[in-house]
Amino acid sequence: MNSFSHLNAEGNPAMVDVGGKAVTRRTARARTVVALGPDIMQHLTGADIQTKKGPVFQTAIIAGTMAAKRTDDLIPLCHSLGLDNCQITISTEGTDAIVNCLVSTEGKTGVEMEALVGASVTALTIYDMCKAFSHDIIIRETKLIEKTGGKRDFRRE
Repeated sequence: MNSFSHLNAEGNPAMVDVGGKAVTRRTARARTVVALGPDIMQHLTGADIQTKKGPVFQTAIIAGTMAAKRTDDLIPLCHSLGLDNCQITISTEGTDAIVNCLVSTEGKTGVEMEALVGASVTALTIYDMCKAFSHDIIIRETKLIEKTGGKRDFRRE
């Protein structure tokens, strides 16, 4: 059975020591689905929703990118990583907004948390900017879609 990586021999929280690991190309992609509903989707013009606060999806992408870069400030045992790339896209399917966050770096540890945080904060920003239209918004799921470059790669879909 695997043990928790963020506990030391005494069972206390500890950052994982990655000092002996090799630097490799690390990527991760996460997705969040935001159910906006028809009351909000009627405001969709082209590829974005315009509000008094500004363009929803453009603003959310900036917020998600900023959050991905600051993941170590939010998640206590995450390593500080300089990201080489963070690409966030938002598409719509029916009355849902689909957020995808792809993150990469050259490093000794993975970027899964950065991708998950980027997708999550993007979704939260969509909620914040659209709540004036309706509070019937549901952030349905956030999940890791794939990761590469570590001990083992992972992929779902």
